[in-house]
Amino acid sequence: MPEDDKPLEPEDFPLRSKRKKILKNDGETIAEACNEPTAEEVAERLNAEEQVREEDRWSA
Repeated sequence: MPEDDKPLEPEDFPLRSKRKKILKNDGETIAEACNEPTAEEVAERLNAEEQVREEDRWSA
């Protein structure tokens, strides 16, 4: 796996979008979408997925 293709860690969340970019919690760009609505949608879905994972960890 290339150095810049690391998996997201829990501390990277919540993700946010800024224009077409998807940013980690620290402001680092992790991806760029084709348009702003897509960037927002991807960030929202990834945040929701991570929230479910966190809830599953705590309930186990």
